[in-house]
Amino acid sequence: MTNAIKFGFLILAWLFLASLSPLLAQQKGQYVPGQWGLNAGAIPDPGFTYGNLALNYSAGQLNNSNGNAVPGITGTYAFWVDENILYYVPKHKFLGGYFMPYIVLAFANGSLVADITGTNLSANGGGTGFADMYVQPVNLGWHLKRADVNVGYGFTAPTGRFTAGASNNVGSGYWGNDLTTNTTFYVTKNKGTSANLATVWEIHGQKAGTNITPGQAFTMEWAFGQVLPLKKDFSRLFQFGLVGYDQWQVSNNGGRTALLPYYSSHGIGFQTNFILPAKSLSFFFKFYDAFSAKATAQGRTIVFGGSWTLRIPKPEPPKPATPPPSTPKP
Repeated sequence: MTNAIKFGFLILAWLFLASLSPLLAQQKGQYVPGQWGLNAGAIPDPGFTYGNLALNYSAGQLNNSNGNAVPGITGTYAFWVDENILYYVPKHKFLGGYFMPYIVLAFANGSLVADITGTNLSANGGGTGFADMYVQPVNLGWHLKRADVNVGYGFTAPTGRFTAGASNNVGSGYWGNDLTTNTTFYVTKNKGTSANLATVWEIHGQKAGTNITPGQAFTMEWAFGQVLPLKKDFSRLFQFGLVGYDQWQVSNNGGRTALLPYYSSHGIGFQTNFILPAKSLSFFFKFYDAFSAKATAQGRTIVFGGSWTLRIPKPEPPKPATPPPSTPKP
């Protein structure tokens, strides 16, 4: 996990503007890009791992299906989320790999302020509170010679506050099922240079109080990084690299939003990590700028946080029996 932590839900939708434009009622998936990056496939040491990740997304532009800004609409769309991630990795292997389930508990705060030029219409909204919960009960990871790989299944439970048509929702209002893969390939033998890839395939249920079922979505996050020792004994490490994401809607919505255009978003940025290997402690900072978006908002993402592992102590080898003292001969 180290610097790669997953978040399973989208905080706010522009639902209360739905009557103004079908585009603004677009049904986004639950996964927010920017969760993964460097060390995407890293496997925590056996034990308990706690991670905290703060994510801020802000946008001042809404694009149509051609990727151009929708004329006549100005304002801001932003949210903060604080994720608390709990991992447990047993020391015994399963199918040659490590069983590594985890859960995400999050608190969210979001807002939307929009003005529609040329009309007397405007909208304000936002919500604060505990958001949807993400659980990955099945997650297996393998240490290979030149790569770390893990695959899993997770689900999003709609535990966040949601009422159809409300402007202060902090939950998505529907169940989600995710199929995930994470890979870190070590380009060099000393594992200092790496290429990373994470994928998430989302399958969604029907939104509560509506006949709407958001279409399936696929997200790919990638990164290339380099580790530099800050001390000769490698007790302090600095890691930096290029990160990015690509997200697409891959199937039709169900219900009254079935005819809406598919959305997509693409972003690029950088990541820096500060790692203390002996203490199983790490901190990270990431920045993404969306350079392309269709049928959705286009903005920036800032992510920062850290993780710490309480390792399961390795059993000490049994000490050889001490022979009894020899008895002096008479």
